[in-house]
Amino acid sequence: MHIVSGTKIYEKKLDASIVTIGNFDGVHRGHAEIFAHLKQTSITRGIPSVVVTFEPHPLKILAPESAPSMITTFEQKVALIDDSGIDNLVVVPFTKEFSRLSASDFVLTILCAPLGMKHIIIGHDYAFGRGREGNFSTLERLGALNGFTLEDLPPIGEDGVVFSSSLVRSAVSSGDMAAAARILGRYYQISGTVVHGREIGKSLGFPTANIHTGNELLPADGVYAVKVEVDGQSVNGACNIGCNPTFSGNKRTIEVFLLDFSSQIYEQPIEVSFVGRLRAVRKFPDGSALKAQIDHDVIAARRILEHLDIKYQNINARRDCREK
Repeated sequence: MHIVSGTKIYEKKLDASIVTIGNFDGVHRGHAEIFAHLKQTSITRGIPSVVVTFEPHPLKILAPESAPSMITTFEQKVALIDDSGIDNLVVVPFTKEFSRLSASDFVLTILCAPLGMKHIIIGHDYAFGRGREGNFSTLERLGALNGFTLEDLPPIGEDGVVFSSSLVRSAVSSGDMAAAARILGRYYQISGTVVHGREIGKSLGFPTANIHTGNELLPADGVYAVKVEVDGQSVNGACNIGCNPTFSGNKRTIEVFLLDFSSQIYEQPIEVSFVGRLRAVRKFPDGSALKAQIDHDVIAARRILEHLDIKYQNINARRDCREK
């Protein structure tokens, strides 16, 4: 996948393309359907597919106090779009100055002139441009003048539930990882680096990997059964998110106990996929009581991970996309 960003987005890149546009935070099943339709239309017409997105999320600039926690990091989002088989990704730097661009100017300067857009696919009720003035009618009018066609896809969902990023955030924030997986089409994942911690787990006989992550959205405090990618291996684990109340902790941490694993992994990258919630965090009377509970947690995690739903396992994203 070719990535275009910065001022290069204004340069001529393609003579013809099929385009979709959106924030695509989380790259959930609704987004995946749009990408699949984009890809198929691209193949049918014999011209490249293009996803246009924004970085950062517009609300981070326009109303930071109202901006949601991002489901994915930017790097995760790019990798997931790449896994969809899209040919090109255009990353529009979102600034206050850019936000004043009219919908018409956006279409002409970002989509038509550089990309040679011949067809655009948008999600149901999608709006864009200054004051969200751009919509299906805007595109229909501009298409007649500039030689491109368009279509908007109906709401995409299942069992009466329309897939959305806000539903993913709600599920993850409440610790309902099964609900999050149904919408995402994969287990919710965070990535980060293994760092040194207080070594409380080690003192109890359960050495843990403490994780520093750039992910904004974390599951609710609690203990989870997880799948972990680290040191080139896929490992089962149990993850605790919380402040370690038994030991008077005052900082929220992410700690993973890796089952049947003993390698040294400090400073190494790690990815944690949340399969199911085991219990809430609570204060125990002493370390012995906590140790006994962790024994139960490990047994419960093994049981859940024995019945892992393969369709929700995270795709190992290709890393061959390059900027052009």
